[in-house]
Amino acid sequence: MSLPTRTQVAIIGAGPSGLLLGQLLHQAGIDNVILEQRSADYVLGRVRAGVLEQVSVDLLDEAGVGARMHREGLVHHGIELMFSGERHRIDLAALTGGKSVMVYGQTEVTRDLMDARREHGAPIVYEAEDVALHGFDGHAPTVTFRKDGVEHTLACDHIAGCDGFHGVARASVPVGAIRQFERVYPFGWLGILADVPPVSDELIYANHARGFALCSMRSASRVRLYVQCSLQDKVEDWSDERFWAELKSRLDPATAERLPTGPSFEKSIAPLRSFVAEPMRFGRLYLAGDAAHIVPPTGAKGLNLAAADVRYLSRALIEHYADKSDAGLDDYSRKALRRIWKAERFSWWMTSLMHRFPAGPGDTGEVGHRMQTAELDYLVHSQAAMTSLAENYVGLPFEE
Repeated sequence: MSLPTRTQVAIIGAGPSGLLLGQLLHQAGIDNVILEQRSADYVLGRVRAGVLEQVSVDLLDEAGVGARMHREGLVHHGIELMFSGERHRIDLAALTGGKSVMVYGQTEVTRDLMDARREHGAPIVYEAEDVALHGFDGHAPTVTFRKDGVEHTLACDHIAGCDGFHGVARASVPVGAIRQFERVYPFGWLGILADVPPVSDELIYANHARGFALCSMRSASRVRLYVQCSLQDKVEDWSDERFWAELKSRLDPATAERLPTGPSFEKSIAPLRSFVAEPMRFGRLYLAGDAAHIVPPTGAKGLNLAAADVRYLSRALIEHYADKSDAGLDDYSRKALRRIWKAERFSWWMTSLMHRFPAGPGDTGEVGHRMQTAELDYLVHSQAAMTSLAENYVGLPFEE
């Protein structure tokens, strides 16, 4: 296979942020090459988020890849919070002037973007080994990599680092040029996928003395379910029978009674962290998505933040080439981080509100749980508090 040696934008990472950026740039006539360390099957096999903000839905439509999402995705106008044995609905649409969210798995978003790139014949290199970034602090950056044992050099104008938390892009930045902020939470999420109908038409977030639980879905016949677990737990410790019993114990009796159960076909434990790297621009290298930030999944913000980064970055690059202006590129990091920290705050708040935390010094653990219950009780009886939650959940407006 003949690989390009020159492009305008080199994109590192073929997850949804890299693919979406590539699609938007391609539509604007900007050449780009995507380099991905893993295989296409590996990328598609990663199980991730499933709730899209309205603004993310709009961006996928803008990219021309929204048709299947609208056919198969599930529009949700509300969510439910469960505590003290009762469920309380938050009417997102009524509280935000008609805005909603779309349940559509990240795997499906990735598949749609892969199909679009293949259809356009835009270059993408999977299983690119030893990717290294060079010269991004000057005017002629390059990316070197090895494919099928052959060394390659890709010259470019700009590099977009969309290769995730453990990727090479952020690791290439000199230590003194970047600040990293992190909070690691003292628990994880055990999640399963199962082909059974959802127990509810909308997501249920449960606060329980035994720990957090979430009833979510990927379709009308496939569920994604979670329970809070110890970081010392291993997947092998959790049989399907144990998982279903634990989930039922954390739901209200009526919901637990009608919960459909069945064999899981995917099961994993994910740690929770809040992480931000600042700034997000280093000369001609721009970080986007998980390369720059991680949020706990409680607020359903991970994929949506990545899409927001791509929206800002794609517009800035289009402005650079079309209008010969670097104003958008110069302001990219500030704009993106302003939105990121608001999403980090919301995700931290949701996590703090819904999870059972280990007892601290002089605390039996009950104090925190009583505080959570009081805040939840206030939340579901306050129009102002519910509006704040709803506005953040459906996605804050973009800074233009």
